[in-house]
Amino acid sequence: MRDHSDLQAMNERSLLQQTAVRQATFSPSEVKTLRPFSIWEISQFMFGVPADTLRKKLADDPSLPQGTVEEDGRQRWFALEEINELRRRIRLRGKSLLPERPKGRAMRVAVSNFKGGVGKTVVAQHLANAAALDGYRVLCIDFDPQATLTHSMGLVEVKEWNTVWGIMCRDLCREADRITETYDDPDDCPYPSGDELPEDVQSIGAQRFQDFIQPTCWPTIDIIPSCANAAFVEFASAQYRSLHKAWSFFGCVARYLDELPDDQYDLIIFDCPPAIGYQSLNAAFAADILYIPSGPGYWEYDSTTSYLGQLGDAMEDISSGFAKLAEDAKITLPKTFLDIRLLMTRFEHNNPLHTAMLDAFRNVFGADVCQNAIEMTRAVEQSGRFQMSVYEQDYRQMTRETWKRARQSFDRAYGEFHEHMLSAWKAHAANKEVK
Repeated sequence: MRDHSDLQAMNERSLLQQTAVRQATFSPSEVKTLRPFSIWEISQFMFGVPADTLRKKLADDPSLPQGTVEEDGRQRWFALEEINELRRRIRLRGKSLLPERPKGRAMRVAVSNFKGGVGKTVVAQHLANAAALDGYRVLCIDFDPQATLTHSMGLVEVKEWNTVWGIMCRDLCREADRITETYDDPDDCPYPSGDELPEDVQSIGAQRFQDFIQPTCWPTIDIIPSCANAAFVEFASAQYRSLHKAWSFFGCVARYLDELPDDQYDLIIFDCPPAIGYQSLNAAFAADILYIPSGPGYWEYDSTTSYLGQLGDAMEDISSGFAKLAEDAKITLPKTFLDIRLLMTRFEHNNPLHTAMLDAFRNVFGADVCQNAIEMTRAVEQSGRFQMSVYEQDYRQMTRETWKRARQSFDRAYGEFHEHMLSAWKAHAANKEVK
């Protein structure tokens, strides 16, 4: 017979193995660092110019970052901070290298589906990395208690009060006080105020909004991390709702993000858990764009179909059952998205079953299906094994063509994402100006 002690012993053995992997993959101190990028990468994949053109710009202006030259003198390598300075200071063909950034707050993108293994974290990680290399400032929010995105960003020690769970506790305290203040006589309020909530909720609720944001090894990517204990947010949130029945539990993250300065980030990416619960609903209600990854098999299609129905039903139930509560909290219902996209992952062009499934997706969902699928390549497989995205992998550790093929697959997917994101962003900014 086996009980909880067996599970705990298995967990301890696995944690030791995790430490060994991180030491071998990152550094002896378990700190993940971002590799430098070569002139070949920068010119071909970031700036879109011949390498000789970039070299001439550097030679003409010694005050520009010059990178680090290899011992054999054959190649220069640049840190991302240096690349971003080059973006700010260099103009090529009379054009700025800075990415287009419409006015207003950051765009918020939820990567969500409740089928495990369809590539939610892989997509979220690669979109964040590609956007950072494109010159954008990115905030990732890890809603998934598995914390894979958190670990991929180099964070290993996270406390539950620094996760979305903490954001929800903080929101409950703030909303409790706001609702109490709407009564002329606070004693007439049938709900508890913030200082009447349990002490553990109050202690977490006392945090400042910037306390949840952690830096990563990417200088322009921050993260609100997750951890295994954050799984209890689903149980805790149900308790919080019983404590305060006027709490609009689905608006916590949206209210939190509204506190951020508009110019702190350009893009906010949510990695959602494989379930529809309090965290995934918060992600949906905070998102401007919904990205739904799916693998190329029938079961992924079946699960995606169920996900669309259940998320739609849950959001409809909230729109009808919590309309007055949302109105009091100044939440507009029904919740609307600027765009919804379905993205095929783990796709093999030479696999007729995968091609047939992609055609089926397009037949059912039409233009909502992304034209550029994420291909399954050796470099993509290694990204999970080594906890590094394709963008983080050094192409010298494999054949350049293998790395290049994977990079171009993600670049095409990101390019399409970027096009739709900018279109939605401009529409959002124009709508705000009209109002």
